[in-house]
Amino acid sequence: MRQFLCFLPSLPRIPLSPLLFDAMNLSFLPFPSSPDQECRYLIGKTFPNLLASVVLGTVATLSLGSSSATAALLVGNTRGDNVVLFDDRTGDFLGEFIPSGSGGLLSPDDLNFGPDGNLYVTSGNTPETSAVLRYDGKTGAFIDVFASGNGLFRPYGAAFGADGNLYVSSFLSDQILRYDGKTGAFIDVFASGNGQPGSLNGPNDLLFGADGSLYVTTQGSVAVNGEPDFSRGLPSQVLRFDMTTRTSTVFVDQPTPSPDSFGFVSFLGLALGANGDLFVSDFANDIQRYNLATGTLIDSLSANYTGTVPSNNFIGNLTFGLDNTLYTVGFDLTNNNFGAILRYDGVTREALPAPGNEGAVFVATTPQLLRPVGITFTSQPLASVPEPTATVGLLTFGTFFMASRWKRQRN
Repeated sequence: MRQFLCFLPSLPRIPLSPLLFDAMNLSFLPFPSSPDQECRYLIGKTFPNLLASVVLGTVATLSLGSSSATAALLVGNTRGDNVVLFDDRTGDFLGEFIPSGSGGLLSPDDLNFGPDGNLYVTSGNTPETSAVLRYDGKTGAFIDVFASGNGLFRPYGAAFGADGNLYVSSFLSDQILRYDGKTGAFIDVFASGNGQPGSLNGPNDLLFGADGSLYVTTQGSVAVNGEPDFSRGLPSQVLRFDMTTRTSTVFVDQPTPSPDSFGFVSFLGLALGANGDLFVSDFANDIQRYNLATGTLIDSLSANYTGTVPSNNFIGNLTFGLDNTLYTVGFDLTNNNFGAILRYDGVTREALPAPGNEGAVFVATTPQLLRPVGITFTSQPLASVPEPTATVGLLTFGTFFMASRWKRQRN
C-alpha cells in the first residue's frame, strides 16, 4: 500500500492514507495519482474537509501498526490498583490493561492466565474485599468475581491444578483454598498452617511442577487477628505438597539472607525454567535457582538494582517470556515505591539490561509502576493496545480536531 508525505503550512510532517475520507460529506475522495497532485488536491479543498481528511487519514495510518500487541508483560500495581502493560522486547510502556479499581480491583497481587485464556487476579486486603477477579484475557474488560469467601483473606498466589480447579493461598488465614476451576464455587480447604516450622506459615506463591506436586513459598509468619505475626521466628521456606495425600515436606529451607538485604529472607515468587530448574524470588533481595529434583541450590542472581547496601529495593514475582528470558519486578522504598522491571537470561544467568541501563534493569524506575508485585507474560494478541508513538499522534490530532471542532507485608 502506497503512502504519500504531504507538507502543509501549520501541519507537521505526516503520512496520509491513500484512501482519503471526506468527513463533512461522508464520502471517499478521489485518489490522486502523485504526491504533488495529492498535496494540491488537499490544499484546494475547504479547510473543514482538509482537516477531517488529515485526521481520519492519520488515524487510519496509525491503526495499521497499533491495533494490537502480540506479546507483552503485564504488571500489577499494588498501590495503583491496576494492571499495566510493557512491550516485552523494547520495554516501552503500552498503557493500562486493567484500569484502576475495575471490578473492585484492590492491591492486585498474583496474575495468571487460566485455561479459558482469561486473566485471573488475586485482589483485596480484608475478608470482604478478598477475591479472585476474572478479566477478559485479550481486552482486560472485567468479567466477574470468580472466587471469594469461605475464609479467603488477603489472597496472594493462585494456580490451576491438573484437576482443573483453582488453588489460592490465603495469606492472612494461613490456608490454601480450592475453588471449582469452571464455576468458582468453593470446594474445600486444601491445607492449613499450624504455626510450627515446616508448616503453611504465611503462604505466598503457588506453582504446580511437572511432577504434579504443588510448590508453595511461605513467609514465616502466623496470621493473628488479620495481621502477620513474626514473633515466633519461623523460617521462610518452599514447601512441596503431595496432591494425593495433601501432606507437605520442606523442599527448600530458609537460606542465609542475601548480603544486600536487611538481614531477613521472604520467599515470594516461583517460576520453572526451560531446563526444569525452580526459580524463587526473595522479596528481601535476589533470585535463587534450585534443582527441582533435589532442592539443591544451583546459583543466585542479584536483584539489587538500586546498588545500595542494604538494598533500597524489594523484589516481586517472576515470569518467563520468549527465549528463556526471565523477568521480575521491584520497587524502591526510598523513591515513592516506584518500580522497575529486571531481565535475565534464564539459562546463562546473564543480566539483560535495556540499552543505556545498568545491571539487569530492563525498564528503569518509573511512576507507571507503583509498588508492583505481580508480573506475567503473554504471547496472545491483546486488543486495543496503542504503541507510545501512536498514542502521541492520536492525542495530538485529537486535540487539533476538537480545537477546530521492613518485614515483607505486601498489603
